[in-house]
Amino acid sequence: MNVRILAASTLAAALAVSGCGYSEEEWQAQLDKYNKLLADKNANDQAAAAAQKRLAEELAGEQAKVADLTKKLSDAGVDISKLNESLQASATKVSALSSTLEEREKALAEYKARAKQLEQIKARFEMLRKKLDELTKLGLAVNIRKNRMVISLPGDVLFDSGRESLKKEGQEILTKVAGIIKNDASLLGRDYQVAGHTDNKPLAGGVFRDNWGLSLMRAREVLLYLVSEKGGNMPTAKWSAAGFGDTDPIATNDTDEGRQKNRRCDVIVVPSVEEMLDLKAITTQ
Repeated sequence: MNVRILAASTLAAALAVSGCGYSEEEWQAQLDKYNKLLADKNANDQAAAAAQKRLAEELAGEQAKVADLTKKLSDAGVDISKLNESLQASATKVSALSSTLEEREKALAEYKARAKQLEQIKARFEMLRKKLDELTKLGLAVNIRKNRMVISLPGDVLFDSGRESLKKEGQEILTKVAGIIKNDASLLGRDYQVAGHTDNKPLAGGVFRDNWGLSLMRAREVLLYLVSEKGGNMPTAKWSAAGFGDTDPIATNDTDEGRQKNRRCDVIVVPSVEEMLDLKAITTQ
């Protein structure tokens, strides 16, 4: 029964009995009971409204935090869209006016957990970038592409046009890259892949036949120098090579400047199998 109806009924009964010879004290007791019921209901309503407001404000704050971290990671090249898919359903559900307190509390817990996870992912990438920061002093670009930390080595510095033999300047840069990696045990223990890339100008036959062949042989040349005793002396079991031809450009191929950027060899810090599972494992280390 509604509290107001119950209270009104109680008061009516009190008035009725007072007219039938009941004492004023008995009537006052019934009136006090009515007032207490009404006060308790008002207090409960106010507490519930305050709790809903606090929960809504906290949820909005966590949603904003997740959105901000998502944008920062996206701007850095980290794709966490799959991680956020489950949150979309929660956001839609709690946006409805009929969402219950329990649903809002569940959504809040999910957003708090996701914000913590995104902070850990961001911290891990920032730590790895910081370890490789010295490479930027050599004029090399260190970026995140496709959830991988990538060290880009300009192809024109490493090789002469259409050639796969390393230039002296290229050897010197690779030696410095190897030195930075060897100076950090955690970097030395990672797996790496040398990825060769070209612009989209086709090769006119020759020994490499096409851009695939040229990119692969250049990647192989960089790899061999990095693992050789006279070169980088990197652990051979941790390194591999691949050729991508002109399939993965980082700039337009419509200008000389763009094509120059696309002619490159990337040293990719390969994620472990656990890290590749939607980046979840990267939050636990």
